[in-house]
Amino acid sequence: MKKNNIELDPLKTSSYDYELPKELIATHPVHPADSARLLVYNRAEDKITHTTFKNLMQFLPENISVFLNDTKVIKARIFGTKESGGKIELLFNKPLFMDRYLVMIRGKVKEGTKLFFDKNLNAEVIEVNDDGSRIVNFYKGDEKLDFLTLVEILNEIGHLPLPPYMNREDEEKDNQDYQTLFAKNYGAVAAPTASLHFTDELLEKIHNKFPVNFLTLHVGAGTFKPVDSEDILEHPMHSEYFEIGIEAKAALDKAQKVLAVGTTVTRTVEYYARTNMIQGECDLFLNPANKPIKVDHLLTNFHLPKSTLIMLIASFVGLEKTLEIYNEAIKEEYRFYSYGDGMLII
Repeated sequence: MKKNNIELDPLKTSSYDYELPKELIATHPVHPADSARLLVYNRAEDKITHTTFKNLMQFLPENISVFLNDTKVIKARIFGTKESGGKIELLFNKPLFMDRYLVMIRGKVKEGTKLFFDKNLNAEVIEVNDDGSRIVNFYKGDEKLDFLTLVEILNEIGHLPLPPYMNREDEEKDNQDYQTLFAKNYGAVAAPTASLHFTDELLEKIHNKFPVNFLTLHVGAGTFKPVDSEDILEHPMHSEYFEIGIEAKAALDKAQKVLAVGTTVTRTVEYYARTNMIQGECDLFLNPANKPIKVDHLLTNFHLPKSTLIMLIASFVGLEKTLEIYNEAIKEEYRFYSYGDGMLII
């Protein structure tokens, strides 16, 4: 396949580029959530159908087990000052060992810099990483903070870290809109967005017909990291903490067909299928050279060009079909990204 007279290669990052009109970037969700549009691609029939999430049940295959991500988004974006008085913005990413934390900081800070926030929260930069991230300790006064205590303070003083492409500040409504109905375990800095389309009624219908299980993968800021290398296999994949409970593990082991709701669930299930690990750091990069071996069907949103997520889509349907589907969605004026419309691959 060629694009602009250039031969496309599924292992080249440039092959995953596409042009999206700015007006198709969703900055707010639709209401009700299941009125979002849904593009269904049936691989056996090589057929695209345009519908809405409200009609999802009509397209789900028989004998599937449904897996959802119950992570919960932290108000991970906080604003503060340095000792010098200079303003900084900090984005919490994830906890590390010994109550240390990986963060991104906008503003010049070096090792040893102390940062001050509301509610007597302060932080000390203990390491500056090559990729620009920092490792910090958080304190309330002089008391070093564990993760759960820190989350309580962040949720009190922080802002939801909406993706940068929304190009707006968070609003009160986002506190509800940017969490799934079943969000339970705090730890994510981005929502598992495929699940934002569910209403209570639609979830009830799915529960009534299919076995439904929850696992946890805390979506990190790395999910937005572009692939910089032209050879996709040279991309250093980010890692995110995951946990699969005993019931979900048993359900996975006996599932005839797996429907993963979202790329986060897909990566978690596929990591388990390869390693048999039920807890740890998932750094699995799915792409046309590393295809799914456990997940049969995928419900997801439309993803950024040249991202690991669009490459994950290509691991299911190939590069050529991925670009064809995306071009069709653009032509039909689907809404893209986190608050946008979705796609079902069956």
